[in-house]
Amino acid sequence: MSVPAILFPADPLNPRRPDPHFTWEARVLRELGGEHHLVDHDALLAGHAEEAVRRVPHDSGPLWYRGWMLPSARYAEFATALTARGGNPLTSAPGYAAAHELPGWYGAFEGATPPSVWIPTAGAAAPGPAELAAAAARLGGSGPAIVKDYVKSRKHEWDEACYVPELADLVAVGRVVGRFVELQGEFLTGGVVLRRYEEFERAGGGAGQADGGSDGADRRAVEARVWWLDGRPILVGPHPDAPHQEVEPDLTDVPALVRRLGCRFVTTDLASRADGSGWRVVEVGDGQVSDLPRGIDASGLLASLIAA
Repeated sequence: MSVPAILFPADPLNPRRPDPHFTWEARVLRELGGEHHLVDHDALLAGHAEEAVRRVPHDSGPLWYRGWMLPSARYAEFATALTARGGNPLTSAPGYAAAHELPGWYGAFEGATPPSVWIPTAGAAAPGPAELAAAAARLGGSGPAIVKDYVKSRKHEWDEACYVPELADLVAVGRVVGRFVELQGEFLTGGVVLRRYEEFERAGGGAGQADGGSDGADRRAVEARVWWLDGRPILVGPHPDAPHQEVEPDLTDVPALVRRLGCRFVTTDLASRADGSGWRVVEVGDGQVSDLPRGIDASGLLASLIAA
């Protein structure tokens, strides 16, 4: 049985080396006796998947990717190009989309994550007033919420393009959603999500927000990122935005939810409610494109991937 190799983005200035952001992962992988290949991330984003994978050897066997995020359509092209060269992407295109985009994972985690509704959009056009009113009603019609797309929020523009103090104020909903869509521009993914706002514990006490949501570093929630492979947690650490936080999330109920999703390699971001009622899943991601906090020991994660 072939040992999986890991694909990293190449350094745009030196295509024979990994992108500097992933150099340390490549070094750890090498120390573990693993093998890596390089792909051209810019070519993948431009829709030139065959060119992007030209440095990946033919018949390379099972493959994981550890790199920058890709839109789901581009990942599908990536997987097709690898398969055409005799590679075996261990995350399928449907599996990537399910873990990467909120509508794909929400059903598996409903009840353990802030209530959410979404409106698919065409291009970078904001939903109209009637669509927003209907979405707000589906979320309960009142109370605070946050705005994001299927993958990202703009939490660092909290008041301007993320937080809605009152869903019943449809003028404010439209203003925040419109500004969010404007700022996301061509990077808007899938559509607009309205997500029930919940208060989470923050470092030093008090209430903060995670991506259900966060108003930036001054009120950063105590948030954990957990890495799962085949339903097992293989690495537990802080969120990359706060790599020095100490976190001990309660994972009692999470493995069953991860298994229900059915994706092999995923991450869950968890935050503790400010009222002490327990930990919530605030985000799910494909493990291939989820960032690691600086300073964490990733050897166990990488060893698990090449042993899969």
